[in-house]
Amino acid sequence: MALSGAYKAFNDDNDIVKNIKSVISSGIWSTGANTLTAFYTQSAQSSSTGKYFYDVYKTDHTDTEREVQFSITYGHIHGSGSLGTAGAATGNRASAAIHAQFVNLLLGPNVEKFTYGGDVTSKHFYALSLRRARMREKVDPGNWELHLSGSDVALLPGTDSLIKLIDDSGATTNPTTGVGGRVFNVVSGSISTGTAATNLAAASQPGGGYGLFYPDLGLIVLNADILHASGGIATVTGSNTEGGNVSKFFSMIEGGGKFQARREERISSTHYFCRAGNKEFNFSNNPTFFTGSTGEFTQPTYFKDPKSYITTVGLYNDSNELLAVAKLSKPVLKSFSREALIKVKLDF
Repeated sequence: MALSGAYKAFNDDNDIVKNIKSVISSGIWSTGANTLTAFYTQSAQSSSTGKYFYDVYKTDHTDTEREVQFSITYGHIHGSGSLGTAGAATGNRASAAIHAQFVNLLLGPNVEKFTYGGDVTSKHFYALSLRRARMREKVDPGNWELHLSGSDVALLPGTDSLIKLIDDSGATTNPTTGVGGRVFNVVSGSISTGTAATNLAAASQPGGGYGLFYPDLGLIVLNADILHASGGIATVTGSNTEGGNVSKFFSMIEGGGKFQARREERISSTHYFCRAGNKEFNFSNNPTFFTGSTGEFTQPTYFKDPKSYITTVGLYNDSNELLAVAKLSKPVLKSFSREALIKVKLDF
């Protein structure tokens, strides 16, 4: 370490504590925001990749530095709702390609459909994928809530036309683990009253819940049959037909007007204890410390009682190369009658 231009070697046994683990939860959206209330797409995307997926932004096209927050898509096992037929030369069967991609990523060998609530299967789904730059390590289970606008909520008596989705992580301490990592159910509910609000089993929901949540991959897969029935999304499942289902899913998200989420990271830290004993670091090489001609103290009271102020700590390697610099919030007084202990924390 370096203090006021002087150097002192660390004692590895007493001065350095390594591999301190801590879990950090923070807002998942750009600038660290917890909640999105406005959603935008790129108009040019509808003519290029829009048949496969939409990227969703938090600001409109006038923001030159806007960033993608998440993407949405629709998949069907037979390619319904998109142009093309099996073996035909025209049409790319976009929904079939998306369905196959998610199945290969999340399900085991010889499994072709997603299963919800233990025994409910569906040929198609809507999915939401958070950008890795947003979620970093993982999405924090029990700390997200997505609102969707809906026109028919007959399956959810006593609710309004706004569908509120969360995961059921509060209802289990032993989540299912599959090819895509941990899996929780997506159920109707709200986290506004705390994590206890997630104690709602998927089995008590119509159709075994709304979908599946993969926190380690940042994926939410929603049962299109239940979303169609409870939200009135009017999913088009005709063969060789461009149904615009991705656009309809975006309209539900935009109409819901809220997507709240947090990310979770495990941070490894090293603590360096920089110790300045009473006889150390009491002088400075600063030219204001001495007079230029005679080398006497500029402050006569420093004679036999010098004082210095520690403002910066530098961490060096064995080759005297500066690796890190820590600035103190205010100068620390150092003298023969005062010792200093400064802890420097490095996160990795």
